[in-house]
Amino acid sequence: MASNLHINGDVTSSVPNLEKNLHLLSPHQVEIAKTLLELGQTHLFEHWAEPGVDDDEKRALFDQLTLLNANYPGGLESYIKTARELLADSKAGKNPFDEFTPSVPEGDILTFGDDNFIKFEETGIREVEKAAFVLVAGGLGERLGYNGIKVALPRETTTGTCFLQHYIESVLALQEASYGYSLKQGKKKTIPFVIMTSDDTHSRTLHLLKSNSYFGMEPTQVKLLKQEKVACLDDNEARLALDSHNKYRIQTKPHGHGDVHSLLFSSGLLNVWHGAGLRWVLFFQDTNGLLFNAIPAAIGVSATRQYEVNSIAVPRKAKEAIGGITRLSHVNDGRTMVINVEYNQLDPLLRATTEHPDGDVNCETTGYSPFPGNINQLILELGPYIEELTKTKGGIKEFVNPKYKDASKTSFKSSTRLECMMQDYPKTLPSTARVGFTVMDAWFAYAPVKNNPEDAAKVPKGNPYHSATSGEMAIYRANSLVLRKAGVYIADPVPEVFNGQEVEVWPRITWKPQWGLTFSDIKKKISGSCSISQRSTMIVKGRNVFMEGLSLDGALVIDGDVVEEDAEVRIGGSVQNKGWTIEKVDYKDTSVAEELRIRGFRIKRVEQLEKN
Repeated sequence: MASNLHINGDVTSSVPNLEKNLHLLSPHQVEIAKTLLELGQTHLFEHWAEPGVDDDEKRALFDQLTLLNANYPGGLESYIKTARELLADSKAGKNPFDEFTPSVPEGDILTFGDDNFIKFEETGIREVEKAAFVLVAGGLGERLGYNGIKVALPRETTTGTCFLQHYIESVLALQEASYGYSLKQGKKKTIPFVIMTSDDTHSRTLHLLKSNSYFGMEPTQVKLLKQEKVACLDDNEARLALDSHNKYRIQTKPHGHGDVHSLLFSSGLLNVWHGAGLRWVLFFQDTNGLLFNAIPAAIGVSATRQYEVNSIAVPRKAKEAIGGITRLSHVNDGRTMVINVEYNQLDPLLRATTEHPDGDVNCETTGYSPFPGNINQLILELGPYIEELTKTKGGIKEFVNPKYKDASKTSFKSSTRLECMMQDYPKTLPSTARVGFTVMDAWFAYAPVKNNPEDAAKVPKGNPYHSATSGEMAIYRANSLVLRKAGVYIADPVPEVFNGQEVEVWPRITWKPQWGLTFSDIKKKISGSCSISQRSTMIVKGRNVFMEGLSLDGALVIDGDVVEEDAEVRIGGSVQNKGWTIEKVDYKDTSVAEELRIRGFRIKRVEQLEKN
């Protein structure tokens, strides 16, 4: 086997320690060693001990290298070569958007509840049986001040439903509604649901699913794909970084959520879905409690406009700290792409043009930037998606973000790695690809939970907090505004401060996805003159619950799930009781559960009417 390595004798002679230990490696591992030496990675083996010393550690290093090689499209050779190019560009200060000029892309801007919106929702419900859903959930809640996985956090604390349960129940409700439209007889189709996990979240996600009977889904309907980490890099030459505590181990870090594309490609699921007649793949992130509000209409837009890529977006204020969806055209070769450009890159890019000398500014008529805010929810058309990934093997355009020690940019403060983002998928698409966006009101579609109480309290006034506090209050606001639009009198909110954040407290209204999946669904279930006071709480479970002349001042829990499949529950008249109150808690008070502490409040159930 040793002779194999002598193909490039001069390379190996510089690492006699490796040569002496070759008998420990498989033929495939010898090939990997050869590649690494040719790529200047001799430092990995210079410290190796004599044969018979640390042999298990040497084998473990090559097991790790074999895994790193297998998990990256094109292997370690491709990873190191790409890293060298990107590190050279970073050192030279090269802007990835040099030679591109920005312009406003084409897309649909929807207004909740109007005829156009309702029409798109109806199309989306018919189309959704041809969709698969992919949840990107590799993150822990540490940044929020929560030690669990983010999808286990309660979306709101009135019912305590966690994010994952809400997502699964939303997909099941879409599945059910879609069959109402489809007259196909026989076996019901199920909508595939994929969760991308990481080393940090995989076992805990599986435990959450199993201990809750998959929240009502068939276990076979749910697939978990685990993302692996990538090698860290020590310098501009892309030398792989050894662990400071173990010289037989390479440092690794997460590669970013762009890995979801290569995982789907290598899993074979895309071809299975294609064979089953599916047409759409929806990607979404782990803690936006409003995102399923936007999905029916957005799928309707994708189907109507025949978009290969449709980004769900929200109105964005100029210079707001959220990426803007932008059309970029190459000055020389005419290539165009419609992609997310980070806010700190968008403004200088615009200023460099003659059309936008003032940079990113709000439009006089709308009061918003013409570049809508990217919220990392994508709808891709499956056929073109498979074609593209077959070309790229699932690889996504990467970037590198080294933290340099000083202005010479010759050495790093700590090791770096290549990263990729799910929303950068369109970067490799041909200019002919149909790429668009669908803008929805932020109150209706976007309330991410990503900041801890201390960070949220420092957010400048008027900017979104994106905390557990604001995320929960946004759900009550959205549900209140939807019912208001459907004709219910909803009392105005009251301002309150929790964990140093001033928020509007609306009536605490929540419903299961199967009750109100689309606006026309909800309108059909409300009649007569209904009103809900600001201090009220209303929980609706079950599909066929109708409100007829209901006047609520207190707490009402309607559970229509316990009745027969098609039985109807009608609720009306005056309901008045002491209700449920909101009690402040201090986020530093460790006697209170973490998931409540990070909100700054808990719900106290004083008195309620329960209707089954």
